[in-house]
Amino acid sequence: MLNNNSRMEEVTPLEFFLSQNYPNPFKDKTVIKYCVAYKTRVQLTVYDSDGNVIEKLVDEEKQPSTYEVKFNALVDHSGKSRKLNDGYYFYSLKANDYTSEKKWFCKNGLL
Repeated sequence: MLNNNSRMEEVTPLEFFLSQNYPNPFKDKTVIKYCVAYKTRVQLTVYDSDGNVIEKLVDEEKQPSTYEVKFNALVDHSGKSRKLNDGYYFYSLKANDYTSEKKWFCKNGLL
């Protein structure tokens, strides 16, 4: 039994996994979580509905763990302004032989 002062050890994932972003739909910001089962190069890329790359969020070797990446529809990781049109977008995770893709909806008119 854990008391309030106990800390659980971080659990190492046994498999690769790509979660659905949240919130979805979103207006300007959303979060993507993914799991890496073993040390390998990971690519997490955002595409528009025509298959054009919007941004590479991750393109590096990662250790086994669970990761969280924030995506901003108004500013890229380098600080450059952008505005995504309303509509469906996709993001994909590639790690060794693992590939997964998810769809999201960006709605600039959300309150």
